[in-house]
Amino acid sequence: MLQAKRTSIWRGGYEIAADGRPVTTWNPKLWHTGGDFVLAGRQYKVRANAWASKFSMEDGSGMIVASAERVGRKEWTISSDGQVYRFRRASIWRHEEELLSGDGRIGSVRRVSVWSHDTVADLPGLPLPVQVFALGVIVTKWDRQAASSG
Repeated sequence: MLQAKRTSIWRGGYEIAADGRPVTTWNPKLWHTGGDFVLAGRQYKVRANAWASKFSMEDGSGMIVASAERVGRKEWTISSDGQVYRFRRASIWRHEEELLSGDGRIGSVRRVSVWSHDTVADLPGLPLPVQVFALGVIVTKWDRQAASSG
C-alpha cells in the first residue's frame, strides 16, 4: 500500500511511502501537467497532453514504460509492459478511483479525508513504478480540478 503526504500547500509535491517506508517524492511540474520521481535510483518523467486526458511515463533513457488513456472519464486505463489496468471513478462525491478486474473492485486510490490532500493507494498486481505513476496521475487530476473550481 502506498501513502502519499503533501509536502507543501504551495508546491503540491507528495512524499510517497510503501508500507510505511519512504520510497520517492512526486514532483509536479510548475507550468505543465505531469511530474517526475526517482524510484530505486531510476528517474521517471510523466507528461500529459494539453487536456490532461492522456499521460505517459518515460524512464531515464526516454523509453515510454506506461501510459494512461481517458483520464478524467468515469472509466480509464493504464497500459504498461503489455498489461492493461482498468480504473473507474467510484463516485462524483468523493475523491476515489477503483482498480478493476472484470467487473469487480480489487484496489483503489483515495483521499484520506475531505480536509487533507493525503492519499492512500492499494493497487495489487501493479509494479511499484506503475503504482507511483497511477497515484501521480490521479492526484494531478484532483489537484487540477480543485484549482479550476476556485
